[in-house]
Amino acid sequence: MSAEESSSSTGTTPKQAGFRMPAEWQRHERTWMMWPTRRQVWPDLQGTKRAYAAVASAIRGFEPVTVAACPGDVAEARRMLDADVDVIDIPIDDSWARDAGPCFLVNRQGALAGANFEFNAWGGKYAPYDSDNGFSHAVLSHLGVRGFTSKLIAEGGGISVDGEGTVLTTESCFPNANRNPHWSMDQIEAELKAMLGAEKVIWLPGNRMETETDGHVDGIAVFAKPGVVLIERPTVSNGPLQEIMQANIDAITGQTDAMGRPIELVLIGEANDAPSKSERFCRSFVNSYLTNGGLVMPRYGTASDAAALAVFEELFADRRIVQVPIDAIAIGGGGIHCITQQQPAV
Repeated sequence: MSAEESSSSTGTTPKQAGFRMPAEWQRHERTWMMWPTRRQVWPDLQGTKRAYAAVASAIRGFEPVTVAACPGDVAEARRMLDADVDVIDIPIDDSWARDAGPCFLVNRQGALAGANFEFNAWGGKYAPYDSDNGFSHAVLSHLGVRGFTSKLIAEGGGISVDGEGTVLTTESCFPNANRNPHWSMDQIEAELKAMLGAEKVIWLPGNRMETETDGHVDGIAVFAKPGVVLIERPTVSNGPLQEIMQANIDAITGQTDAMGRPIELVLIGEANDAPSKSERFCRSFVNSYLTNGGLVMPRYGTASDAAALAVFEELFADRRIVQVPIDAIAIGGGGIHCITQQQPAV
């Protein structure tokens, strides 16, 4: 069973113990997902389940996949998922493995561990969320690996790491009063460094107009390679988001990573032509997922798909790229990255 340890506020930290969070492009042991269950999020729950199954199938073409499902949904999940996708029984409230799952860590000796942050459903937007708050612990217990627990309320979608000491995050998210009203930005930064084994945190303004996650960084900008950040670019069609996107670009322009390298920016547009009228519909191509030798990206069925694919084909010329229709997922406020969490190989 995992040995739970506290965060920097009360005890040994992952960083002190020699652990760090690897980059997403480093090799995975498997991908974790959670089977859709919260009906108030999904107007077409069965359609969303089919979309999740399609994402799981695409990822399974590159690496093993484990899907956690509520006890009453296990049989359905096994029926709808590919036969070689593992399904396990874990109580859950919702379906966002990136946010409720552990941030997996490794050390130089090849040990696996996990960082457990507190989870409050993105600032108390949904209830209940106690099972999701316990999901990270349940996964680590299932794996029998060491867990480190933080009192910081945070989600995996709120950070992007390069595995070499640098963390990207946003001012609109973790410092938000709906999560950590009594933490200063300096305290949050120190905790992220301690829990993720990092040396430097780069703060982007984020997106205060995005009220589902309060501007998760994985819908705005992510590390794509060492020293390279993929970031959304503004266009006239972005309307009021144009200034917000430009502010994020301005905040990272001229920055260096923890290794001292100047950060190169690769710009990519959103799926502004996706027809959904839902305010929380996720149009981000940044919200894609790197797998072993591949990349799984959204397909919206519009002209934006080809433009985004061209960016990915140039940026990830050494990877096989798979596009998966995600309208039935995007309407819940997230994308492919939001519903996945990588377990690194050790």
